[in-house]
Amino acid sequence: MSFWDHLEDLRKSIIRVVLALVGATVFLFLFKNFLFDGIVLAPAAGKSLFFRLAGVDFSLDLVNLEVAAQFMIHMKVTFLAALILVFPYFIYEVWKFIAPALYENERKAVRGAFAFASILFYLGVLVGYMVIFPVMLYFFANYQVSPDVPNTFSLSSYISLQVSTVLAFGIVFEFPTVIALLSALGIVTKQILKKYRKYAFCAVLILAAIITPTGDPFSLMVCSIPIYLLYEFGIIISRKGDEEVEDTEN
Repeated sequence: MSFWDHLEDLRKSIIRVVLALVGATVFLFLFKNFLFDGIVLAPAAGKSLFFRLAGVDFSLDLVNLEVAAQFMIHMKVTFLAALILVFPYFIYEVWKFIAPALYENERKAVRGAFAFASILFYLGVLVGYMVIFPVMLYFFANYQVSPDVPNTFSLSSYISLQVSTVLAFGIVFEFPTVIALLSALGIVTKQILKKYRKYAFCAVLILAAIITPTGDPFSLMVCSIPIYLLYEFGIIISRKGDEEVEDTEN
């Protein structure tokens, strides 16, 4: 295929992804009650699975402080939810575009990596939504510098905290996939990952503090444990890659 043929395939892939994103956005926009009452605002109403398992009675009253804020938030949340929904299809289009340029063994490896990336992304989104965000919300709702200053949260700040937490964990959970690809390229080995494990633990704590700016030890622990487990999982993945290279050399 010529350069222009590849460019045409890329254009078609982009169009298909955009159409899928627009379709998902319109679909979710029409189901506003399910999206907001059933998912987005459920933690504020104490309907989070985390609160139920922890036996915490929690509810939070949200207020709207801007004229057009609710409409703009509806648009923003709908679009971001559509992005999350369409993510596997985006991965599929990327795979379909690059697959013809790969050898058969490379296709199998990349196909597995892409499928793995989709699973980890959704797992990160679930952890961020069902565990990390409720913990942060509970902490902020109950933290007061003085009993004379009650907490009143705006809808905008609530949505911003939720979106940043969910997307951050969706991206962070891609860490094992990055390690697997770097290991396959020979850039990272299991020896390097094990050697710098203690430094990685410090980096995980810093990352957890950035993602969950609550400052309390419990929130940091809840946030840092899954991230560090992802690092250890990355070591396991890289170990398998190294063993395969050693077997080939022998």
